[in-house]
Amino acid sequence: MKIAFPAQDDMGIESPVYNHFGSANFFVIVETGNNEIEVIVNEDRDHVHGQCQPLSALGGNKVDAVAVGGIGGGALRKLYANGIKVYRAVEGSVSENLELIKSCRLPEFRLDQTCAGHGTNGECIH
Repeated sequence: MKIAFPAQDDMGIESPVYNHFGSANFFVIVETGNNEIEVIVNEDRDHVHGQCQPLSALGGNKVDAVAVGGIGGGALRKLYANGIKVYRAVEGSVSENLELIKSCRLPEFRLDQTCAGHGTNGECIH
């Protein structure tokens, strides 16, 4: 399974999982079968708020799942429409969240948990 994790800094598997899918600088993509790691630049980072194109953000990389702390409803719908699972990441590193996915302890995102916008300090409004 290929899983993409948004990150602000490229620290590989130890990158903290970022809370905003669309505005992350990078995606750490992990192939769970052989533990290969690839870090890619978010190709859609500078989109207009609410106009995230998640498949463009992933730069055409095919993934089976995404794990993120926060995501908008439109992006979540687009990922689900393309058969991509979206897990609700916890605060911590890619490796920590990866272990939670492998042990079936990380829940999938629901539409009622999505980000409805951003506050004055950049925090999610749920």
